[in-house]
Amino acid sequence: MSRTRLQADFFSRMSDPQAMRSMFDHLPGVFFFVKDVEGRMITANAAKLERLGLKQESEIVGKTDDDFFPPDVALAFRQDDQEIIRTGRPVVNRLELWLDEQRELNWFLTTKLPIQGKVGDIIGVMGMSRRHDEPAAQHRVREVAAAVTYLHANMSQSLSAVDLARAIGVSERQLHRKLRETLGTTPHELMLRIRIQSAAEALTHAGDTIADIALNHGFCDQSAFTQQFRKRTGMTPRQFRQRHALV
Repeated sequence: MSRTRLQADFFSRMSDPQAMRSMFDHLPGVFFFVKDVEGRMITANAAKLERLGLKQESEIVGKTDDDFFPPDVALAFRQDDQEIIRTGRPVVNRLELWLDEQRELNWFLTTKLPIQGKVGDIIGVMGMSRRHDEPAAQHRVREVAAAVTYLHANMSQSLSAVDLARAIGVSERQLHRKLRETLGTTPHELMLRIRIQSAAEALTHAGDTIADIALNHGFCDQSAFTQQFRKRTGMTPRQFRQRHALV
């Protein structure tokens, strides 16, 4: 019997095709999930349910990240998921914000893989997150966190990679390397992502016009803001505001 046939035969004899996912219920500190292409939760392990304050799996099915996280954090998750679905490329050990033991946002390492359907299309994303505890990596996390904090505090300024590196006390080359190692991104992309995330949160509240939000978040005008926002969210700022505006 060929190896492929042996494997297929074994899986066909399993009483429950999803039985192996129960392994994730017994891995300490690991948070496992499956989402469909619409971002709706399909399943999650016991640790993730508990961390979200849920008691049983049925409470999470059909929910999205918007039901559990601030708009800017949920937006970042959705962008990553859609990129994986679009490209079919996995994300391995990416540093992301998630909930710690006190249900405060903290740094976690996340790995996500596309889920392929029977006809070859991608039907969703599965992933797992765990705390980022390696001492050497923690040093990188602190520097990256400093960069994120500085960008949030200087949202309206037009900053270069050199400006950001100088602000956190590293060389431009070190900044590029550290961001690539921890977040898998560049300084420019990090700046855009943070601005878009913050702008998305601002759009959910009545008050500032879209033009004001664009200027307050470092974009030269509303047109440039709309272009970058649509590229990363799939909708214009106006469409996003209409869909997510808080009552």
